[in-house]
Amino acid sequence: MSEQDAQQKDMASKAHADVHQDESDAAQGTTRLKIFRGDAEGGSEVEYEIPNIEGMVVLDAVLYIQAHQAGDLAVRWNCKAAHCGSCSAEINGKPKLLCKTRVEEYEGQEIRVHPMRAFPVIKDLVSDVKWNYEVARSTIPFQSDEQAPFIMYEEDVERLYEPKKCIECFMCQDVCHVLRTHHKHPEFAGPRFFVRNQWLEMHPKDTQSRLEYLKEGQGGIGYCNITKCCTEVCPVNIKITDNSIIPLKERVADEYYDPAKWLMRKIRGRRSPKTGAVVGRNGNRNGG
Repeated sequence: MSEQDAQQKDMASKAHADVHQDESDAAQGTTRLKIFRGDAEGGSEVEYEIPNIEGMVVLDAVLYIQAHQAGDLAVRWNCKAAHCGSCSAEINGKPKLLCKTRVEEYEGQEIRVHPMRAFPVIKDLVSDVKWNYEVARSTIPFQSDEQAPFIMYEEDVERLYEPKKCIECFMCQDVCHVLRTHHKHPEFAGPRFFVRNQWLEMHPKDTQSRLEYLKEGQGGIGYCNITKCCTEVCPVNIKITDNSIIPLKERVADEYYDPAKWLMRKIRGRRSPKTGAVVGRNGNRNGG
């Protein structure tokens, strides 16, 4: 083997490599994980034992089990760096990124790994999240009367940074009780898409209004009772409740429950809060 080939071999991802002998020797005892095994028809927890390796994250542990004890264990992952959101699952009932959660955080505790509960199970730790992309398609897209590049105030640009950090791990969707407990998927967009709508609504060059969609369409923002559970699980620290949901709720309340505006709608018809144009359902322009 050439020196270059040897270097490339050493650089191979440890996710696919065996635990080296020196690592096994350095392991301090073992850890037991209970992992859900099954599919949409049902399943149960299966217990596995792995060596304790310093710095090991739960994704490492799952991949170790997949490599050494259960070759058919299904888990979704990609970057292993908390950037892609692929490895979302539940650890002890709370949504977590498997690649960002260290095994040592649960020292002395039971570690139970399950798929996200708000979505159908495909197999083992893999959830079917396609519903989220259907919601994304229902969102009223960005539209502007101007051609990019836009000239905007610095404070307006800064306000758009936070919602764009979303990695679409869908853990905020999973923890939201409206989806997780009450299964209001057909009529509730969920926290991730309130973040998306907030970005669109607050973009100074966007001319579309999404308030009717949020109130009466698939948005269903009225179901949210701002418990902040979505903010607590966000791995990129977006303040979903304070900076996205509450401002959107305020805009909806201002548009629909202000008595003066209600009277004007009766007289003048439904108009876009952004442009003043007469609009139809979901903020589409009809003219005027």
